[in-house]
Formats: sequence, C-alpha cells, structure tokens
Amino acid sequence: MKFAFITTLVFCCVGLANAADIQKGQALVEKGACTSCHGVGLNAPILPVYPRLAGQPADYLYYALHAYQVGGSNAKYGRNNAIMAGQVQPYSDQDLKDIAAYVSSLPGTLVIKK
Repeated sequence: MKFAFITTLVFCCVGLANAADIQKGQALVEKGACTSCHGVGLNAPILPVYPRLAGQPADYLYYALHAYQVGGSNAKYGRNNAIMAGQVQPYSDQDLKDIAAYVSSLPGTLVIKK
C-alpha cells in the first residue's frame, strides 16, 4: 500500500514538473515574433502558405516544433524548413511545450472534420 502511494505521488510530481506554462509560452511567442509570419493571434498568416496555428492541439504543435528542431538530420521525425528550424533552435524542450500550450489556448478558426 505504501509503495503504491509513493509511486503515485512520484508520478504526479513528475507530471507537475513538466506541465506546460501558458504565460511563459506567450512570452516566448512574443519574443520570437511568431506573428510576423503567422499573423495576429497566430490565426491570420501573412501568406497563404503559412499555417494558422491558433487553437491547434498542443501535442500536435509540440511535435511539429520539435520536428523542426530535429530538421533534415532525421528523415523519420524531422521537418525541413530553414525559417522554422532557425526559429526553434534556441528553445529547450520545456520551452516548446510552453509555446504549444499557449498557441493551443488561443481562439482559432481552424476546423477539423469530425
């Protein structure tokens, strides 16, 4: 019984330690000037080739950001885009999670068929 309690407590603490911080994500998005390409609220791209990001699922956004960091060096998991690769390189894994949480929290017009 003690073991189960301690194990549960440890896993809960690890989850809290890695929880994404929306406010930190907002600061990182502002610092990174993401709206320069993705537009106001990250929902009005300046060119049609840039995606609308607002409201997309955080796990998808994190995966995409991480894939840009990995880049072409990993054909299975990387994404090749010179602009995005340069944008995400300085960020830690936690920074990417924070950015994803913030962007996901924004109201967006992206429609996903159900």
